[in-house]
Amino acid sequence: MVDSDMIDVYVQPGESHLVQEPALMRTLLGSCVGIAFWAPDAGVGALCHPMLPRYPHKKPLDPLDARRYVDYAIHDLAAVLDELRVPRHEIQVKLFGGADVLAVPRHGNKRPTVGKMNSDMALQVLEQEGFRIVASKLGGTSGINLQFNTETGEVWVRQLN
Repeated sequence: MVDSDMIDVYVQPGESHLVQEPALMRTLLGSCVGIAFWAPDAGVGALCHPMLPRYPHKKPLDPLDARRYVDYAIHDLAAVLDELRVPRHEIQVKLFGGADVLAVPRHGNKRPTVGKMNSDMALQVLEQEGFRIVASKLGGTSGINLQFNTETGEVWVRQLN
C-alpha cells in the first residue's frame, strides 16, 4: 500500500534520483533499463533510467547528460552511495527493461539490439561494482510501467501492450 503523503517522483529517460525519505518512484521502460537500489537500514532508495549502454569517452559530458548511459549511471549512483557510507551488502538491486520494442529483422541479423546491450551492460557493471541483484525482468518485446516504493522496497511492474 502506498502512503498518500509519500513523495511522488517520475524518473524521465536519462535521469537518476536518490531519496532518503519514503517515495514512490515511477517510470516507463522500453529498451532502456530501470535500476532500483534499496538500502532499508540506511533509508535510501534510488532509481536510474539510462537509455544507452556505454558512455562515449571521446568527449566529456555534463554529468546530467552522462546519466543517459548505463555504465555511467550505475558508477555514478555507486559513488553517491559510497559517499553516504552505505555498504554494498546492504543494498538490494532490482533490474528491469531492456525490451526489443521496435521490430527487429530476424533473418541474418546477428547484431544485438539496444535493449539487449543495455541489459548486458547493466548486469556487467552491477557485478563489477559488487551489487546484489535480488529481482529482475529483462527482455521481451513490450514496454513496462514501473513503480518503486522506497519505503518497502517493493517494485510493481505492469507490462504495456
